Amino acid sequence: MAAAKHFTTFCEENNIKRHHFTLKCQLFFVPLPRIFGNYTHNPNKKEMKEDIPYKIYLSEEEMPTQWYNVRADMKKKPEPLLNPQTGKPFTHAELEPIFCKELVAQELDDQTKWFDIPEEVLNFYKMFRPSPLVHAKFLEKALDTPAKIFYKFEGNNTSGSHKLNSAIAQAYYAKKQGLKGVTTETGAGQWGTALSMACQHFGLDLKVYMVKCSYEQKPFRREVIRTFGASIVPSPSDTTEVGRKILAEHPGTTGSLGCAISEAVEAAVTNEGYRYELGSVLNQVLLHQTIIGLETQKALQKYNIKPDILIACTGGGSNLGGFATPFLGEMLRGEANYKIIGAEPASCPSFTRGKFAYDYCDTGMICPLAKMYTVGSQFIPSASHAGGLRFHGMSPVLSELYHQGLFEARAYEQTAIFEAAEIFARAEGTLPAPESSHAIRAAIDEALKCKETGEEKTILFGLTGTGYFDMYAYEKFHNGQMSDYVPSDEELEAE
Repeated sequence: MAAAKHFTTFCEENNIKRHHFTLKCQLFFVPLPRIFGNYTHNPNKKEMKEDIPYKIYLSEEEMPTQWYNVRADMKKKPEPLLNPQTGKPFTHAELEPIFCKELVAQELDDQTKWFDIPEEVLNFYKMFRPSPLVHAKFLEKALDTPAKIFYKFEGNNTSGSHKLNSAIAQAYYAKKQGLKGVTTETGAGQWGTALSMACQHFGLDLKVYMVKCSYEQKPFRREVIRTFGASIVPSPSDTTEVGRKILAEHPGTTGSLGCAISEAVEAAVTNEGYRYELGSVLNQVLLHQTIIGLETQKALQKYNIKPDILIACTGGGSNLGGFATPFLGEMLRGEANYKIIGAEPASCPSFTRGKFAYDYCDTGMICPLAKMYTVGSQFIPSASHAGGLRFHGMSPVLSELYHQGLFEARAYEQTAIFEAAEIFARAEGTLPAPESSHAIRAAIDEALKCKETGEEKTILFGLTGTGYFDMYAYEKFHNGQMSDYVPSDEELEAE
C-alpha cells in the first residue's frame, strides 16, 4: 500500500531499526456497507483558528461534571447480559453479589443519558484532570504531512494511563456501600495500578490478579501496585479453584485477562464484604471513561477544530469507548460525521476476525454471557507486549455500534506498533505504551495517506498512557528479538 511504502521510506531516512523484518502490519478493513457516510465537513462550520497552542488545557471549572451514556442515543440497544445458569437477562439482585449496587444500576440503565459525577470523584479528578489535548506539530513535521494531528494525553498521572478515570469512581461506590475491599484483574498493570491508588485513597483492601506474562515482564509495575497497599498474584494461580482448573487444563500457560477475571470474581463472591471491579468491557466502565471524549470535545470547540478522523486503541473497549462514544453520540443524533478507527492487536483480533455472538466474559466461564465480538472465551492470546489488549472479547456497546457500521477496525502486528512508537517518541518526546501505540500507528498511516494525496485532514487520536514500565518490550524491539504472532483461522475456529 502507498501508506506502507511511505512508512518504510520514512524509517529508512530516519535510521529507525527494522532489523530483518519487513513492514509487519495487517490491516483488516470492514466491508463497504459498514463505512458510515462519506465523512464530509459541514460547509457551515467555523474555520479552525490559526493560533492553536501546542497544548490545549481546560480550566478545572470547564471540566465536565457528568458522564455520558451513549446507549440512551442508540435506537438499537446492546443485547443484555445473560445469566449463564438461567439463560435470561441478569437482574439487579443477581448482579449485586458481584458488583457494587450503584455500579449495577449504571450497568443496566440504557435510558439515562447523563449521570452526575459525585463530588468526591470530581475532587480526585482535579489531581490529574483536565488532561491536555496536544497538537502534535513535531510529528507532523517529522512525517512531512499536510495533515493536522492532535492527541488526547491520558498518561499524566501516577498510574500512567486513562484507567484512573473509572478506578476512582468504582472505589468511591465501594466505599459508599461500606465494603471492606474489592478484587480485580489487570493485564499490563495500568488498571491494577489505578485501582490500587483509588482503593488507598478510600481506605479499601484490594487483591489484584495480574496476567502471568505481564507479571513477569513488568516487575516494576507490580511494585507500584504494592506501594499503594494492594496484594498481587500472577494469574492463573493456585489460590482459587478456577485458577487451579485452568492450570491443569493449560500447563505452562502465560495467562490472559479472561483467566484473571475468573479468579478475581471467584475471590470476590467467596469473601464477605468484597465485590469485583473491572477495568474494561462493561457499560459502567465506558460510562466513567467518557470524561476523556467530553473534555476533548470542549477543547476542540475552543479553537474551532473539527476532526475528520478519530482513532483509539482497543482491547476490551474502555479507551475507545471513553474517547469515541461522545463523538459517536453526535453521529447517532445526526449532528456530525466522523471516520472512527479502532486499532487492535493482530494477535487478539476481536473486531476484525471475531464473531458477533454471546460468549462468556471470562475463561473460567463463571461470569455473565455478553453479546459481543469475540474470538472465544477459551482463546488464550500469545504473550504479546500490549498486555492491556489481550482480551478475547469486546465491549457489548462498542460491538453493537461496530455491527451497525458506525466505525471500522484495523489489526496490527507488534513490530509495526513499536516502529510507530519509536517515531512518535523521537518526534514528540513522550514514550508511549504499547497499547497506545496501536492508535499511533493508525494515525501515522492516515497522515502518510494525506502526504500522498495532499489532503489537509485533521487526525485525532487517544494517547492512553506512557510506556516507561515497558522497557523490556522496547529492549526486545531494539535488539531485533521481537516476533509477531497471528492466530490461524483454525486456532480461532477451535475456540
